[in-house]
Amino acid sequence: MLKLSAVCLKLGEKTVLNDISFALHNNEFIGVIGPNGAGKSSLLRVVQRSLTANSGQIMLKQRALAQYKTAELARTLAVVSQNPIPLFALTVEQVATMGLLPHKSWFEVNHSQDQHQVSQALNRVGLADKASQLIDTLSGGELQRLYIARALVQRPALLLLDEPTNHLDVQYQHQVLELVRALGIPALACLHDLNLAAMYCDKILLLHQGQQYAFGTPEQVLTTELLQPVFGLACEVTTHVLLRKQQVTFLPSQTGALC
Repeated sequence: MLKLSAVCLKLGEKTVLNDISFALHNNEFIGVIGPNGAGKSSLLRVVQRSLTANSGQIMLKQRALAQYKTAELARTLAVVSQNPIPLFALTVEQVATMGLLPHKSWFEVNHSQDQHQVSQALNRVGLADKASQLIDTLSGGELQRLYIARALVQRPALLLLDEPTNHLDVQYQHQVLELVRALGIPALACLHDLNLAAMYCDKILLLHQGQQYAFGTPEQVLTTELLQPVFGLACEVTTHVLLRKQQVTFLPSQTGALC
């Protein structure tokens, strides 16, 4: 579905991404982790082509990313931004309907099939009963689910999410990632919480200062040997008794801090 080979990005004199290589297959959910400034959001922007890599190759559905026309790319991948601009004057249904725009010509009227598609998307994210509500009445978790519904209406082959759980209460964090996981659409997401990445992602890409520090399953990447030098703190990695998932606990830099 998506393959990056030796991708590099420079902004001015600064190397933001250096030699990034990995593949995202059908139905996979890959989480991108790393400290602030590691290059996570820049990586997503390169894949969505709002930034252009200086070197390397990006293949999307076995075609070079550069070969896609803008409209075609908009129909192929959908982006859920970290801080989407709120559109308070619109209803839930109107925002979801925006996902049809890449498939429409100017002034083309929506048809009954389009309306069915919007209704289906809202139903999948659990917002069908709120279709007529203004979006400023939604909770943070509901708003993020709405933007995922808008992405679903695009019928994308690939979903990109930049910190989709940022600033959400714990219950909504799980709600959003459970939804992404259940959609069955290949997804690449920047995630801040390592334990959420361990719980929901098939594979994890660990970035450090623009470098690909590790890539593999949560069990392969979430280890003390890899995490401590990247995040600059001692940590303990255990396996949750019930979930059988990795669990990361960062430890205070001074042993007496917990006393």
